[in-house]
Amino acid sequence: MVSILVRIFIFLLVIGLIDWYSFQAFKTIFPTQTFVKIGYWAFSIFVYLFVAYAFLTFSREAMNPSFGRMASLLILSLIPKLIILAFLFGEDILRFFSGAFQSFAGGREGDFLPDRRKFISQTAFAIAAIPFLGILHGVLIGKYRYRVIKHTLEFDDLPEEFDGFRITQISDIHSGSFDDPKKLEYGVDLINKQESDLILFTGDLVNNHAGEMEPWMETFQKLKARMGKYSILGNHDYGDYMSWPSKEAKVANLQRLFEVHEELGFKLLRNESLPIQKGEASIDLIGVENWGKGFAQYGDLAKAAANLSAQSFKILMSHDPSHFDEEVKSFAHHIHLTLSGHTHGMQFGIEIPGWIKWSPASLRYPKWAGLYEEMGRFLHVNRGFGFLAFPGRVGIWPEITVLELKRRSI
Repeated sequence: MVSILVRIFIFLLVIGLIDWYSFQAFKTIFPTQTFVKIGYWAFSIFVYLFVAYAFLTFSREAMNPSFGRMASLLILSLIPKLIILAFLFGEDILRFFSGAFQSFAGGREGDFLPDRRKFISQTAFAIAAIPFLGILHGVLIGKYRYRVIKHTLEFDDLPEEFDGFRITQISDIHSGSFDDPKKLEYGVDLINKQESDLILFTGDLVNNHAGEMEPWMETFQKLKARMGKYSILGNHDYGDYMSWPSKEAKVANLQRLFEVHEELGFKLLRNESLPIQKGEASIDLIGVENWGKGFAQYGDLAKAAANLSAQSFKILMSHDPSHFDEEVKSFAHHIHLTLSGHTHGMQFGIEIPGWIKWSPASLRYPKWAGLYEEMGRFLHVNRGFGFLAFPGRVGIWPEITVLELKRRSI
């Protein structure tokens, strides 16, 4: 009990320090506008009260939307304040040494510290406005700012009949997070406009339980592909992150999720494979259950590929990209292309093609978004179609991937 109180005290002390420094910037920029100062504290107190309410009422079972709103408000409030803190704390260090030097030199009377410079507060305020507006955009617009990313992949041993074969990959739908039917309809229509041969979904249909998909069934049933739709499970699909009244209830939920995949028109692959036939030729599609470093490892690649020819062209769906480095790239059979998701690119980052590609996800996953090639094998990590926890996307937009397979000319 004492340790909990100490942690709470330290947390409140840190929050108080952040807010105190941020308020100094407001005081310096708006010295006479009392309503601005009152507005600052009113907004901050509202955010903290809402955060407390969201935590007290949070329930995975009830899918309480307050948690997502809390996350967005907290991030929207704290990140700009941390930037202001960095500027003003740095200025205070300089003020301290400047005051100490002048006092030692005998050239300073009165207050020890020089006054804050309005320019520093204005600069901090202006720079803090950039992430504030970016986060606001991510919450209001970015989470549904779907983009289509296209890749052409060449292989020496691709059957001729599959030259030009197109695959649309989507991942991480997280249906329990959606809140705008019209924008979701737009995203599904955009998938269909790609007119691909296959649609492959690489896991996390829901956040926690099968019921989250019920409001969106009709929308996702509209997905179409000439040669079928196939899917796998992600780590969130098993219901491992919520409390169940009984083991039987959890099993029943997973069984219902299997039925949902079927009702959506997806063939769910659970540690199994099947041929995709075109003319006289075929390629092998493999789907494993979730296998992730630091996550549940239900996947069994050896079982899924047990009956496949070593010479066949193979595409693997595996939700977590860490599976590629840990097992897939060194697997006995040559797997030409692995499709993953899971990371979401942390829903936050900076991507400027040819210049910079960074996200906090890179600190956890060496292969966190986009196309990678290693040992003659390709991995594509989809940035996700939906969103989770934080109801927004900043710089890492929801992704629809189109992969065109080409036979390399000799």
